[in-house]
Amino acid sequence: MSKDGNMTIHLEVWQQEGPNEKGHFLKYSLEQVTPDMSFLEMMDVLNTKLIKEGKRPVEFDHDCREGICGTCSMVINGDPHGPQKATTTCQLHMRSFKDGDRVVIEPFRAKAFPVIRDLVVDRTSFDRIQQAGGYVSVNTGNAQDANNLPVRKQDADMAFNAAACIGCGACVAACKNASASLFTSAKIAHLALLPQGQPEREERALAMVAQMDSEAFGACTNTGACSAACPKEIPLEHISKMYREFATASSRKRDS
Repeated sequence: MSKDGNMTIHLEVWQQEGPNEKGHFLKYSLEQVTPDMSFLEMMDVLNTKLIKEGKRPVEFDHDCREGICGTCSMVINGDPHGPQKATTTCQLHMRSFKDGDRVVIEPFRAKAFPVIRDLVVDRTSFDRIQQAGGYVSVNTGNAQDANNLPVRKQDADMAFNAAACIGCGACVAACKNASASLFTSAKIAHLALLPQGQPEREERALAMVAQMDSEAFGACTNTGACSAACPKEIPLEHISKMYREFATASSRKRDS
């Protein structure tokens, strides 16, 4: 470490020209990395260096840089979003690493998340699951009073917890089966727990699970890696609720 407290970081970054191209790791060394830099700021410094050297910069996704959009999805040293618990990549700071550390950066790896280029993956499979049933019936008109639809405190808390899911895909990247059960269950549970979600409740469970199964995601085997990697710490109990919702809806559909 230099006298001013800055670090040298050795990077191995995945680069892949396109979804049908063969990717590989390229090695870089960055000097004068400050501990207060965010991980994405460090990536910006790397790209500035590459551009000045006439080389192609590394492509990666980002947007809000405030930990609320889930766009900044990278696997860092084998961990989705990096080593810090309940943290997105953009909230990770370089003080989580030491001078001289080797940092391996790669995209979220799942068949349902094909690589577009470098660290950018196509997560529209999540969009299709959401579009299959993640909506509620709404009557137009004036907004209702806040206390017009009472909700039990326990249900409100669980719904709020499920709604915290930002759809980043860390659950899929962490799962050995690349399962999307945590994401799908959070979207189903969020609306199933609220009065506004009741009209499409059964239809929602059937449609969203069917869409999840039609994508290239694997099955859930309840290892818990998804919840452990989730930056919003969505609990596994939502997955069991999804199974109950799906089983109830399937039974009633057969009996109808």
